[in-house]
Amino acid sequence: MTTNNTRLFKKSLLAVTITLASSQAMAAGFQLNSQSATGLGRAFAGDAVIADNASVMARNSAAMALFDSSQFSAGINYIKTDIDVKNVKAGGSMPVDSANNSSGTPVPNIYYIHRLNDQWAFGAGIYSNFGTTNNFDSSFGSSSILGGAHTGVSAYGGTTEIKSINYALSASYRFSEQFSVGAGIDIVQGSGKLERNLTQTNPSTGKTSTSNLASIDADGVGVGWNIGAVYELDSANRFGFSYHYSPEIEADGDMTLTDPTTGRALPLDTLYLSLPSMAEFSGYHEIQDTQFAVHYSVQWIGWSVFDTLDADSVAGKQQIGNYQWQDGWHYAIGGTYFLNDAWTLRAGYMYDTAAQDKVTSISVPDSDRQWFSAGFTYAFQQQHTVDFGFTYLLGEDVDVTEGNGALTATTHADAILAGIQYSYSF
Repeated sequence: MTTNNTRLFKKSLLAVTITLASSQAMAAGFQLNSQSATGLGRAFAGDAVIADNASVMARNSAAMALFDSSQFSAGINYIKTDIDVKNVKAGGSMPVDSANNSSGTPVPNIYYIHRLNDQWAFGAGIYSNFGTTNNFDSSFGSSSILGGAHTGVSAYGGTTEIKSINYALSASYRFSEQFSVGAGIDIVQGSGKLERNLTQTNPSTGKTSTSNLASIDADGVGVGWNIGAVYELDSANRFGFSYHYSPEIEADGDMTLTDPTTGRALPLDTLYLSLPSMAEFSGYHEIQDTQFAVHYSVQWIGWSVFDTLDADSVAGKQQIGNYQWQDGWHYAIGGTYFLNDAWTLRAGYMYDTAAQDKVTSISVPDSDRQWFSAGFTYAFQQQHTVDFGFTYLLGEDVDVTEGNGALTATTHADAILAGIQYSYSF
């Protein structure tokens, strides 16, 4: 392998490992908040303490103590993403065609809370906190190699698909009319596919060839836990706090990366991925002599734990990337209007800060985001309700540089989320 080719493979390999880690981390911790359609309709403002159906256990296990009876809830959210990669240049000057990658993902959920007595309640839930798809067309980067240029831009696109399922078991205990606590176990199952190919042109012959840089199809399981508390000033005013410890996922499967020296596929045994823990504070207040309530949440997401990606190989554990991510915050406020016994209307706004800092990627675009949400509940029979929620998520333009200037671009990601939820109170 020539010196120039070796340098290119090293740059591309670094880009692949950074993109892999970004994809996995953002998928595992990507806060599209898909736990319920009810929460979606208020931008999840106050969701750690409102407790209008069983889905609250996903945010705060202590809030299960707020129900007077057993609860069942099931629903599905649909997430439609629209990602633009524009102003793309190779080496800082050579134009590359823009890309628009859109995808739609259904995210189901189901919960059951069993009220054992006045003190104890137990819950079980299945849902997903994350799931991302960003697949570039195989022709991405082709415009940069016309005329014999040798850029390797195609290595920064490729296929990125991540799915996850969270299995939750929780319990709550009411100490008094004002104070309740809760705790639970979270089993997180994740799977992902990633393909990266390098398309290059021989300047002498003009012939174009494609080499595989990464082929990864892996899955793994991690075990986390959560604790929570609820304090009720009275029936109209309460506060909630929860902390979710997120596990390290050990992913195994069919995983290879190209050795930059030999050009041969290097097998990997296990990838170790640290997921961010989360803490949330929520408040809920019904305004006296009105049919209106205001609610809010502040959430911290410990993205800074995702600093490196480690892998096992025949040579032992290796650090294959450094990412420099930063902690994130969500600030949400919303309102609920109790129109009558059958109809409840809600709306909310959230400001969501980015996890990526100095290291950015076109495969997993990230920015500060704004949520604009609305929804409603319809009680069509006694003890039966159906909820609808809708959110428009607006991102920002972000300037991206990859491979020490091998590729520059501007990314912008928006999303539309819509959900429906059915709930039954026993």
